[in-house]
Amino acid sequence: MRSSGLLLHVTSLPSRFGIGDLGPEAQRFVDILAETGQTWWQLLPVCPTGLGDSPYASPSSFAGNPLLISPELLVQDGWVTESEIDTYPTDSAGIVDYPSVATYKSRLLEQAYSRFITRPHMDGFQDFVNREADWLLPYAAFRARKLKHQDKIWTSWPTHDRTFPEKKSLNPDLPELQFYLFEQFIFDSQWRNLCDYCRKRNVKIMGDLPIYVAHDSADVWASPELFQLDDAGEPLVVAGVPPDFFSNTGQRWGNPIYRWEVMAERGFKWWIHRMKRAWSLYDSVRLDHFRGFAGYWEIPATEETAEHGRWVRGPGQIFFDRLVSEFGALSVIAENLGVITPDVVELMETNSFPGMAVIQFGFDAGMDNPHLPHNYQPNQCVYTGTHDNDTLRGWWDALSGHERAFAGEYLEIESDENICPRAIERCLASDADLVITPVQDVLGLDGHARMNFPGTAFGNWRWRLSPRQQTELRDKFGRWLHDSTSGSRRLSVEN
Repeated sequence: MRSSGLLLHVTSLPSRFGIGDLGPEAQRFVDILAETGQTWWQLLPVCPTGLGDSPYASPSSFAGNPLLISPELLVQDGWVTESEIDTYPTDSAGIVDYPSVATYKSRLLEQAYSRFITRPHMDGFQDFVNREADWLLPYAAFRARKLKHQDKIWTSWPTHDRTFPEKKSLNPDLPELQFYLFEQFIFDSQWRNLCDYCRKRNVKIMGDLPIYVAHDSADVWASPELFQLDDAGEPLVVAGVPPDFFSNTGQRWGNPIYRWEVMAERGFKWWIHRMKRAWSLYDSVRLDHFRGFAGYWEIPATEETAEHGRWVRGPGQIFFDRLVSEFGALSVIAENLGVITPDVVELMETNSFPGMAVIQFGFDAGMDNPHLPHNYQPNQCVYTGTHDNDTLRGWWDALSGHERAFAGEYLEIESDENICPRAIERCLASDADLVITPVQDVLGLDGHARMNFPGTAFGNWRWRLSPRQQTELRDKFGRWLHDSTSGSRRLSVEN
């Protein structure tokens, strides 16, 4: 079925608390999605952020980000008071100030927890702990040890803490674990509330699942045998991509690589748990760096760049067969951008996974470029841009020469002001089943609204939608977006 949606991470929502959250502004955005006929709200990972405030370098691929917890909903549920939430310093307009937000939210959650410990057997808490214990207890133990050791990487801890304890010793009643269990319970409660609201408005949520996890994470600490590590817990090899047109030295991401043969021997149980968690949070999942399931670039950990790696065969079809046997049909979008080999195409076609196309990539060659809208296929998810690209307007402003002339003629650009609506309309009118547009492109924002610069560790993930821009999204652009969605036969079922 033809549909469309908008890409906006929760952190980018308006808020008077320095960061977008799961509260009233999230519901207002869902209302805008519904009113403009959109079916999908696409997010970045909602796990806790890690190095450089990145949601792709998380201390847990299972946990929810406590920075997304809504102070207003904490008041509504009786955990804190109105005066306690009014302590956030002056908001930094247009960006997330992560250190200030982290300090504020930690203090607020500690106040909420002080009330929780007087009634720890409240409805739903124990059910949540029991249901999510496989990842929740290791995560809480990891966080407790990180706090104990001043946030140092787990491989530097004393041996008795560096070694993951037997699961039977992870008693949820241990005081040092209780705060983190409570924190995740609150996130889960608020997330479920938002999901219920989405269902009422017939809006679906598309999540994002990175293929790799961070080395300094509960995932690796709790299951080191599943990763290629040495006796000290340090990676033997790390993930990345080889040199290409964009980088002479490639990209060295630094994530530890799975021992896929051990994963397979165990029936991919860890991945089953991970996907079960993902599909409990989202209606569909974008699998980031999908090609790694067919073959991946393995870099010796001693190498400072990605130049001297090698291609290694990934788990392939047996991995997806196992997922299908567990879950049935898989609601997945395969992120297949970049150089894609026949084995990746075969893996996608065997499983009928939609791939991706991005219109910004369409103008560096001729008319047969697969990223041009007239070449889009039904089983595809197409974008005007992703979180890793410049905004459409920023991309257009930076173009010159052949690409600018080609794009201008192809999209019939009469002035700089209509690059965004023309590109969005061409994507919507294409044969692709699904079109996702970043909110920045609907608003026509320039490169200052870009979310991420790949290859840079700091200064990303900070852009936020202002209250004025959210109003413009509804009042200035809403009718055009609804009519364009309707004209391309993509209206959500509510419309």
